Amino acid sequence: MQLIEEEQGSRSGPRPKAGKMDPVTLLEEAVLDLERHAAAAGWDAPPRLYALVESAELLRREPALAERFHLSEDENTLVVLEQEALPHSHSIEEALARIAWPPTVAGCALVIERIILPPDVEEEMPEDEAAALEWAASHPRHDDVRIVVGVLRDGERHSVLRVRRHDTDEEVLSGPDLVPALADQLAATLEPDLPEEPEQAERR
Repeated sequence: MQLIEEEQGSRSGPRPKAGKMDPVTLLEEAVLDLERHAAAAGWDAPPRLYALVESAELLRREPALAERFHLSEDENTLVVLEQEALPHSHSIEEALARIAWPPTVAGCALVIERIILPPDVEEEMPEDEAAALEWAASHPRHDDVRIVVGVLRDGERHSVLRVRRHDTDEEVLSGPDLVPALADQLAATLEPDLPEEPEQAERR
């Protein structure tokens, strides 16, 4: 899987956040940037996977790409690079299980939309997966949630949630442990596996 430079490719550095005395971390800023871009693009979008590469590594391995981002050796940033589209033939869990990042990729992030339902109606859901998805999407009490989650090799995590029914910046949730299961699946793609070039991630 090639690191693909897209218009939404960005670099992230710590910036002050309203109501917070300490600057945000590089990962938190990267995740927030991805959420802002996804919010601007609108709902009903497919899942998107991103590689997070340290600027120093990109300067060393991909100087031409680093130049496009106007990276400097004096900066300490994370560069966010969109990947190829995930296969529609697999669930997101299956797709992530087939991915192994090379060690020079510092982390990764995922943007995905999910359907949520009140707990009291979940027992009515059909057992068949396809039927359950159709049933959930048509249920009058369903809602859509956009999840942006990022992880780094050092164990840091951050995630942001936006609910469609409350689609305002003030209602966005942000924290390290909002979607632990999905963060675990992303973290597994960073476990040592195949020593490839830094600009490639192989599907198992």
